[in-house]
Amino acid sequence: MEKECPVDFITVNENRVRLTALWVLLLVITSFFINALPIFIFLAIDFFLRAFNWGKFSPLNILSGATVKQFKIPNKPIDQAPKRFAAGIGFVLSVLVVILLLIDFTKASFILAIVFASFAFLESFLSFCAGCYVYTILLRLKIIK
Repeated sequence: MEKECPVDFITVNENRVRLTALWVLLLVITSFFINALPIFIFLAIDFFLRAFNWGKFSPLNILSGATVKQFKIPNKPIDQAPKRFAAGIGFVLSVLVVILLLIDFTKASFILAIVFASFAFLESFLSFCAGCYVYTILLRLKIIK
């Protein structure tokens, strides 16, 4: 399947985005060992900020920016639209996990958290944006335009 990605011609640093995905991965993994609810509430808020153009207030984005600056990680420009779309998927996934945890569907929340962690791993370590594939599927199903 040939993928299509949203484009807005505004660039962000791919290295910063991948680092943010690493923080997400570490938080999701942590949620397997401690109370997951506060972690996923935090992730829902953070993804909301990044998905709806308030990324400058996102704690994970701020942390990634400081890390990039501290370690002098180079800028690698990439279009921001696919990353914002992926953040929207992260927002939906994190809200779903919160709901599943609140209604005590722990197995379902665990499975969804594994999907969540997989997406974050793919972005962080392989620069593979699963969001573009989801976007392509939604376009083909005519769910989005």
